[in-house]
Amino acid sequence: MINPSKPALLKSTTLKGKSISLFSATALGIGGMMGAGLFSLLGTASAHAGTHIPLAFLLGAIAASFSVYSYAKLGATFPSSGGAATFTVMSFGPGLISGGLNVFQYIAYLIAAALYAAGFAEYSNTLLGRHLSPAETKLIGAVIVILCAGINLLGTDIVGRAEMLAIGFVTLALILFSIDGIHVADVSAFKMTNWSINGIAIATGILYINYQGFGVVTNSSNAMQVPHKELPLAMFFALILVTIAYILVSTAVVLLLTPAQMIIDSGRVLADAAQIVAGKIGFVVIGASALLACAAALNATIFAASNIAADMAQKNSVSEALGDEVLKTELRALTISALLVIALVLAFPLDVVGKMASLAFLLVYAAITYGHIRVRNQTGAKLWPLWAAIIINLSLFATLFINVIETASNSAIALVAALVGSFAIEATSRKFLRKKLKSH
Repeated sequence: MINPSKPALLKSTTLKGKSISLFSATALGIGGMMGAGLFSLLGTASAHAGTHIPLAFLLGAIAASFSVYSYAKLGATFPSSGGAATFTVMSFGPGLISGGLNVFQYIAYLIAAALYAAGFAEYSNTLLGRHLSPAETKLIGAVIVILCAGINLLGTDIVGRAEMLAIGFVTLALILFSIDGIHVADVSAFKMTNWSINGIAIATGILYINYQGFGVVTNSSNAMQVPHKELPLAMFFALILVTIAYILVSTAVVLLLTPAQMIIDSGRVLADAAQIVAGKIGFVVIGASALLACAAALNATIFAASNIAADMAQKNSVSEALGDEVLKTELRALTISALLVIALVLAFPLDVVGKMASLAFLLVYAAITYGHIRVRNQTGAKLWPLWAAIIINLSLFATLFINVIETASNSAIALVAALVGSFAIEATSRKFLRKKLKSH
């Protein structure tokens, strides 16, 4: 899943002074990555990679591994519940660069949340027999955002327990589907499609959002007994296990459905594949799993985004003017986050917001890893994996961004505006603060 999932668990654990085990941290990473993007983006990726989706997942995991290395080293050196928001401040210092990056990172989480809300709406329409109009489908997306924002007000413990149950059900359903799907598929009838390096690279970029949740494990580093050993192990264990699951599930899908069927089915590929495996029961179970995965990812991402916003304000990683006027409290940050996610859901279709989410995080990972190079003498990280992470992330970003320009130029413009706007907002708010201080 792309999401910074389970911040609720981390927050409550840290506050109570308990330590988090290697097993729990690994489970946290699996929960952060597993689910929502897998349900929503297979059809979009198949339009570029055809039957080579499992390869795109594998390449995405290899690409993510370098960023995992960077984040693991940073998290072990600077243990904090703030995660990547803390890394930018430690790397670039408190100021315009770290503030602008953190605002953009906040926006990236909102885009990811919009992807999950759109995915929830798409699968809701699927389970209802595809009878909803586009406007009604988007309305469902807006409603689930409001509900998840309300659930976050119930408390972190309730949110955390609900998410663990949801992810457990989703993981079990996906494992059973992949095993049964590969078993019942007619392998003799399978035909490999043509491929191109560019097409697989675009698909890898699209599916990259499925790995972005690894960053959540760094938020637990301050609750680990030996973070410099446990954090890298937890992150890489989670990445390996999730990659195996993704490859198994996508292999079952390409054996059961042709690329043409996947493109037509688009955001509901897994449900249609499950219907081939287990009839109506399979269709409903995977459809319900998709709803749970998307809702859990949405819920966790909104929670994380709003808390990152509040954390930025409290720690002055954004200007005091922005913090005092916009992100003063977690409730205000939560409300603003929910409204912005709703705006994204209403403005962009599922496949477009999925590409935007991947683009945003590819850029965020490249920027944070570049900052890591500046403090490498403190983290002890090797230089070549950091440069590899930067080059791979920027290469995937460039490939996917060109595709987005060609297919959905408005979303490309929106993403550039978000990036430029993040630094403009930070610079303007800092200028406003200076004027305010001079007037006093």
